[in-house]
Parts: sequence; C-alpha cells; structure tokens
Amino acid sequence: MIRLLSVWWKRCWQLLLLTGAATLPVGAQDEVHILPVSPVMILPFVLLLAAIAVMPFFQKKWWEKNYPAVSFSLGALIVLYYTLALHNVPRLLETGQEYVSFIVLISSLFVVSGGIHFKIRGRATPLGNVLLLAFGAVIANIVGTTGASMLLIRPYLRVNKYRIKAHHIVFFIFIVSNVGGALTPIGDPPLFLGYLKGIPFFWIGEKTWLPWLFAVVSLLSMFAILDYRQFRHLSEQTQKAVERTGEEPRVEGVPNLGFLIAILAAVFIEHPFGAREVVMVLAAVGSYYTTKKSVHEKNEFNFEPIKEVTILFAGIFATMIPALDWLTLNSRMLGLETPGQYYWGSGLLSSFLDNAPTYLNFLAAAFGLHGMVVENPAHMAKFLSDHWQYIQAVSLGSVFFGACTYIGNGPNFMVKSIAEHSGVAMPSFLGYIVRFTFAYLLPVYAIVWFLFFR
Repeated sequence: MIRLLSVWWKRCWQLLLLTGAATLPVGAQDEVHILPVSPVMILPFVLLLAAIAVMPFFQKKWWEKNYPAVSFSLGALIVLYYTLALHNVPRLLETGQEYVSFIVLISSLFVVSGGIHFKIRGRATPLGNVLLLAFGAVIANIVGTTGASMLLIRPYLRVNKYRIKAHHIVFFIFIVSNVGGALTPIGDPPLFLGYLKGIPFFWIGEKTWLPWLFAVVSLLSMFAILDYRQFRHLSEQTQKAVERTGEEPRVEGVPNLGFLIAILAAVFIEHPFGAREVVMVLAAVGSYYTTKKSVHEKNEFNFEPIKEVTILFAGIFATMIPALDWLTLNSRMLGLETPGQYYWGSGLLSSFLDNAPTYLNFLAAAFGLHGMVVENPAHMAKFLSDHWQYIQAVSLGSVFFGACTYIGNGPNFMVKSIAEHSGVAMPSFLGYIVRFTFAYLLPVYAIVWFLFFR
C-alpha cells in the first residue's frame, strides 16, 4: 500500500513536468475557450500554493505583510499571458465569474455564522463531546466547515477546559473542520466549485452519504474510546459532578438563521449571473448590521480571515487556469486511470495543498481522461451518467484528506491557533501527522477506498 501511494504521489506531480499534444476534439476546446498552454505557465500556481503552505511557518511576519503582493503578482502574470499571448480573454472571464460566486458564498456564510453564538454551560462528558462533534459534522454541510468550526470551537473549548487535551482539538479538526462537510456544495469549498461547474446540488450527497457516514461514525467511535479513557482517570467525585451538571446549550443571534436560509435558497439561483450573489451580499449586510455587538465580541468576529481568503484565492483562481487547461488536454499522461487512483491522488495533494484547486485539477484530469471538458454542459451530463465514480472519488479525496495536516484545509490552522491561545498544548506539524493522521485517519480512509473504490 505504501509503495502504491508513493507511485501515485509521483505521478500526480508529473503534471508539472510533462508536455504533450492536445487530446480533445478541437470543437470542444473552442466551445469552452480552452487552448494549448505552455507547462511553464503552471509554475506561478505551484509557487503560490507552496508559499501558502510554507511561508506562515518560516516567515510569518513577512508573509502577513506581503501575501497580497505575492498573490496579485503571480495572478497578474497569468492574466497577461492569457490576454497578450493566447488572446483568450473569454477564459479569464469564465474563471472570474466562478471566483466572484465562490468568494461571495464563503464571505456571506462567514458573516452570518459570526452573528450566531453557541454558549454551553457545564462540563462535557464523553457522550456530550461525541454529540457535539456529530452535530458539528451535520451543520458543516449547512454553514460550511469554516462556519461550523468557528461556531463551535470556543464553546467546545470552554466545556472541556477542566480536562482539555490535544485529542479533543485534533478530532474536532478531523470531523467538524473537514470530513463532516462532504455532503453538500456548501460544506466545503471544493464541492461548491464543482457545483459551479454543473454538478447538481443534491447529487453530491446522494453519492457520498454512505462513505461520509462510515468515516464520521468511525472517527467518532475512535474519539469516544480515547475520551472515555481519559475521563475515567478523573476522580469519581469529579465524574459524578460533571455527569450531574451536564451541558446546557444556548444560542444567541437566532435572527441570523433567517439570513442563513436566504443564502441557502440563493444557491439555487443560476441565472442571470449576479442574482444569486446579490441575494447573498444583502443577507450578509443585513446580518452584520442587525447582529448585536455583544454577539460579535463573544465570537471575536473580525474580517481579517475572509480578507486573507479573498486575496489569496484571487491569485489561486488566476494561476490555476493554465494547470486546469493543461490537465484537460493532457490528462492521459498522468498515468492515473481508476477512481481509486483519483481518490488517493487528489487526497494526497489535498493533504498539503489547498483542496479547492486540487479538486478542480483532478476533476479536469478525470474529464480529460475520457476526452471531455468539465465546462461543457453536455459532457458534464454524460460524465455524471457514465463516469460518476471519478467525481465521487475526487470529491471524497479532496474533502477527507484536508484533515491530514494543519494546512490541508482553511479552518484547520484557525482552530489550532484558537486552541493554543486557550492554553492547549497542540502537537507540532509532524507530530500531528505521526500521532494522529497515521494512527487514526489513514486507516479509515484506506477502508473507504477498499469498500468503495477498490
């Protein structure tokens, strides 16, 4: 198994090194404005993802000051290339529309979830923790993994403060910040990008609910065993006091649920472009200005996280265009052919790179493997009918494996930072992988592969 994963990892990275002729019909390329590109133009995409993954750890202050310049500069190179060299402005406009839709959804959910405050009194029992994590896995599909993480991490820390350990936070990252959001396009950014490409909203849940249920239940079971072992080492008097007190959840900012419903309803507006986004923006503005200041203060709400996402994804969306186009035209050269290989391939890269562009790259590769273009509606309909296992595999790989490292998905590092500020001793980058990813996550993911993609 380890040898196979190593081979697949190397093949995934070959997309950055190989060149080749286009394999799609010319008519299909012209219809969606896909033209042959130089593989050299994939380099800005690689550099940006590498900077996002590495710089916050090694040059944090420099990165916090200069990441806008890095993102915009690398993105501008691609805009100039497509404008002046390829004369393919329509391709830029298509991606621009997807970027606007993506950012508006993420931002509106961020603002509305910031106006809802969960307060849980008492001290958590192992059963209480399991129920809270299960609840987080479900609502991650409604407010997104970022929204669910930000809503629940602070109350989760408070009720476990009397016995908080690293495993509490790591399994929160596993379940709430990643695996939980695999059922809807709202759950995790990669799936919303797939929705924008034409994958029906409820199709994802229909094809992923069983692997999702298996993974969530497996992780919850592992967590329950760990948490119960820790809990039983407390004094009998403390255990009885905790069980007698229980948890008393309360919710502030309930009117924001109405704004949340408006955003969810707007997702289904497809035409004209801009109508969906206007509804979401109005809901976010209404939420922000009607929410009590005290609720925002309790949630420590500010716009800095969404500002960073907006700037970085501007660069990501621009720089990934050549990578997507090259993959569409040359995907057969990757050597990945089966859904199982796409599951591991998209998963391994999503462990260390942003899972949204990784998802789009492997989705484009899967379509190209069958001589199709992901942006073509007719091709999408046929692919959903004849080759749907590839979309299922890339969706699960991109969402699930984002939990493998602190940098695999956006909420991971935010949750880690909040926990450390609360006094939790979190494992190092490698410690997280060795102690938890290898021990708990990968066995579950291997069983998912065996059951659904072997």
